[in-house]
Amino acid sequence: MSAHIEYALGRYLLAAFFALGAVQKILDPSAVQSLLHGAGLPQALIWPALVFNAVAAGCLVANRHIHLTARLLALYCVVTSAFHLIPSDPWQLSIFVKNWAIAGGLLILSSAAPSARQSPSKPQNAS
Repeated sequence: MSAHIEYALGRYLLAAFFALGAVQKILDPSAVQSLLHGAGLPQALIWPALVFNAVAAGCLVANRHIHLTARLLALYCVVTSAFHLIPSDPWQLSIFVKNWAIAGGLLILSSAAPSARQSPSKPQNAS
């Protein structure tokens, strides 16, 4: 598989993850609102998170602003992982670890993204 195809597929898979997160927040906001409430945060924070997830997913699909989008999504994953750091709950702990792994993948995506002077259609080092 060429680097160009891998780069696009990786962006689409990450975009799907965040787009589905936005859809989940629309369909069942109570799950996220419960996590926010448990952390002492306003439940209304779900709505900016939903918008961020949706817009960021769109940027990944469109291959626009990848450096910024991937870095912000990585930070989002690290910050939101705190809600899942519940060592007594294996399911939540696996979500915690997955968030960190996704953050790592996003940082790799950021480093592979073309610079502003390059064509946005191909990643660096693509053949």
